[in-house]
Amino acid sequence: MESEIGQRLKNIRTGLKLSQRALARQSGVANATISQIEAGKLNPTVSMLKKVLDGIPVSLGDFFGDEFEVRERVFFRAGELTEIADGGVSYRQVGASLAGRSIQLLSERYQAGAGTGKHAMTHDGEECGIIISGRLEVTVGDQSAVLKAGDAYYFKSNQPHRFRNPGNLECILISACTPPTF
Repeated sequence: MESEIGQRLKNIRTGLKLSQRALARQSGVANATISQIEAGKLNPTVSMLKKVLDGIPVSLGDFFGDEFEVRERVFFRAGELTEIADGGVSYRQVGASLAGRSIQLLSERYQAGAGTGKHAMTHDGEECGIIISGRLEVTVGDQSAVLKAGDAYYFKSNQPHRFRNPGNLECILISACTPPTF
């Protein structure tokens, strides 16, 4: 039964294009634990399996059902967004795995004085965003502007760029990147 549980978990996870690390992040269960379950080396308790499955999310009934079908997620509750940064900057991504996807959508938060660092970033694609609250200094190439609520940006991401909150209040924005290369 252990190997059946592990194989079923692996099939569902890979069917959803989730890495073990992504599932670990989403479920709050250690990556090593998920690896051991999938390898049939650990027989999870019901509560542990439920915690792992909550990261997908799949109910225990569906997991053990004969006709389980992997469906792409359509809806994501606020607490289900995947955090892909830490520190004074928060990037909460819609969807855990973007393999095979065309766009990356982020809810971003910059604490007062926080930024992406003194070195500019570059990556393939295009990105845009709209400031919801606070202020954000956006530097793209040799251009720089401080944007406030309602202001927006749009540029090709292969240009060196960086972001910084010059204000005293948290800055909140929604951004998109296509393809999802960030």
